[in-house]
Amino acid sequence: MSRFTLFYENIRVAFKAIRSNKVRASLTMAIIAFGIMALVGILTAIDGLKSTLTQQFTMMGANSFSITSRSLRVSMGDQHYRTKNHSNITYREAVEFQEKFREPAWVSVSFNASGMSEYRFRTNKTNPNISVIGSDENYLTIAGQELESGRNFSQEDLAGSRHVVIIGQDIVRFLFAGVDPLGKEISLPGLKLTIIGVLKSKGSSMMGGDQVTVIPITTARQYFSRPGITYNIGVMPQKSVSLDMMASEAEGIFRIVRNLDPRDESDFNIQKSDSIIKILMENIKFVTLAATIIGLITLFGAAVGLMNIMLVSVTERTREIGVRKALGARKSVIRQQFLFESVIIGQMGGLLGILAGIMIGNLVSLGMGSSFTIPWVWVIGGVLACFIVGIASGYFPAVKASSVDPIEALRYE
Repeated sequence: MSRFTLFYENIRVAFKAIRSNKVRASLTMAIIAFGIMALVGILTAIDGLKSTLTQQFTMMGANSFSITSRSLRVSMGDQHYRTKNHSNITYREAVEFQEKFREPAWVSVSFNASGMSEYRFRTNKTNPNISVIGSDENYLTIAGQELESGRNFSQEDLAGSRHVVIIGQDIVRFLFAGVDPLGKEISLPGLKLTIIGVLKSKGSSMMGGDQVTVIPITTARQYFSRPGITYNIGVMPQKSVSLDMMASEAEGIFRIVRNLDPRDESDFNIQKSDSIIKILMENIKFVTLAATIIGLITLFGAAVGLMNIMLVSVTERTREIGVRKALGARKSVIRQQFLFESVIIGQMGGLLGILAGIMIGNLVSLGMGSSFTIPWVWVIGGVLACFIVGIASGYFPAVKASSVDPIEALRYE
């Protein structure tokens, strides 16, 4: 008998044995499928989250950094900021830095004027969670925002503290269904603003998404003045240069602006655009590890169940084994038959788990605004894991079956 014929015969016998024990085989497949589904599903969702986060932070400006106040305690990952209460960055300091920083870069000064505003247009109104950002003409470039229509702020808008606004897509949806918003006047309590630009959609991102409006910083300072305002300074190189070198240069200049002694610690943060995503990705590794452990524990339980089924199968098929041996089947052939059966059950359960995991993981990913993802590394890993489970669970029963005495087996009832 050729190797191919023997291989085909072992496959046929394995499927016949699985069909004769449908309930036990199905339960084992379900256990294996659940373990693989948990593993692949969670990791698919994590891959989708990584893709979404990377895309959103790339849209913010992949080669930029910001100078922010250290007056708040901020902890991200293993990095902790602020050991004492430093003063806020004032408007005067931000503007002075903007004037002194001579590197080829866009520099923007901005502040969060409000995070809970409600705009009105005639009888329509938005939800009361719209962000208002006061900024200059460079803010959109550094924030990675693009205009869908209209224009950016001009020097005249800033110098004259004009009542103009650039709006996100949520404001368009709430106030201007089917109507061109450019040139229309919308209002906040005590303030009317003319729309000069509409931003492209960014979805429900963690950086404000489409629920944002931008007004000239000079206008924002007049209408949203309050004690303790801290200003943010954004810097984006205009040429391909070392971001670290430019950030060091910016730190030196801002230390001069803040009148710091050379021995003093910098009392402000310089946050590069890629550092936040790196910290988030680092923390996601722990979720990936937890998902892997959960999947492996479930697979271990499935392996125990599969081995039990295979041992029961050996006992039930003792007479069949004796007949095969009496007809000349070698130990290796009997061993292969039971191993094939174990591996096939593992692979069928794994296939069901992988398909279910990809579907569930992508449903979660799509809910987060990510695109359809197939984690090929984890799919291949799942197939290999199921193969290992099949071999590990089937080897001892296969050895036991091949060691059966044919005389005793033929007398077995």
